[in-house]
Amino acid sequence: MKALRTPDERFAGRPGWTFEPHYLDVPDGDGGTLRMHYADEGPPGAAPVLLLHGEPSWAYLYRKMIPVIVSAGHRALAADLIGFGRSDKPSEKSDYTFERHVNWITSFIEQLDLKEITLFGQDWGSLIGLRVVAENPDRFARVVIGNGGLPTGDQSPGEAFLRWQKFSQESPAFDIGRIIQGGTATTLPDEVVAAYNAPFPDDSYKAGARIFPSLVPTSPDDPAAPANRKAWGVLQTWEKPFLTAFSDSDPITRGGERVLQAMIPGTKGMPHTTIEGAGHFLQEDKGEDLARVVIDFIAQTA
Repeated sequence: MKALRTPDERFAGRPGWTFEPHYLDVPDGDGGTLRMHYADEGPPGAAPVLLLHGEPSWAYLYRKMIPVIVSAGHRALAADLIGFGRSDKPSEKSDYTFERHVNWITSFIEQLDLKEITLFGQDWGSLIGLRVVAENPDRFARVVIGNGGLPTGDQSPGEAFLRWQKFSQESPAFDIGRIIQGGTATTLPDEVVAAYNAPFPDDSYKAGARIFPSLVPTSPDDPAAPANRKAWGVLQTWEKPFLTAFSDSDPITRGGERVLQAMIPGTKGMPHTTIEGAGHFLQEDKGEDLARVVIDFIAQTA
């Protein structure tokens, strides 16, 4: 599998990102390996809080949350999905599948031997994360989902998502920083927009970002639908603590929290919250508030 690697200098001096890079190699699914980057902050012996980003961001999205989580005594890990951030970027769209993304994060968790994990997932971080939780339930203590879910293709994803999916496949330009700005409720400084563009020196690095929206199951016969339905079979018996923390201003995932709360037993009696004044990328708009929701949830359910 041919992969590109963003030069390290493109990540130097990005505002708010002061965390040392860590790397491990994951099987690429084609006989080779890919380098995955992650931030790893806080006491190494503490139970981990695993932060999974989505499309088309990278671990930078969690720069406001990591210090708050660490200050509460927890270990915070924010991985760059393959194709994003400082992780390797396979150059062909066909190299990316839902199953491979699940396998890459599973390998990450297994290599670090993470246990008693608190997952926070948003966007594709929730799609991948919930699959990993369902396939490795003993490694997870609790789950928090913000602006995400696990579609099977049996219900319509809604017009807003279908428009985004069409744009991602057909638009001649795919400006990552502008996409992030379009999904926030606040105006981002130019240097923050530039930080989101940093992993992608040119369009050849964007195969993963381009293909991601088309990998979301939108029909019952989608290749990922059977595995996602199987995962739901596990989630519908999940009784460990499960919290929703959706924003108030996301047209893509609005109402998704009701599905999770209705289907997953572990949501019952939990202090579900709405993050006010936040768009799709609620970590960017209200990262510190969201981090406090996560650490309070850990304290309440420990």
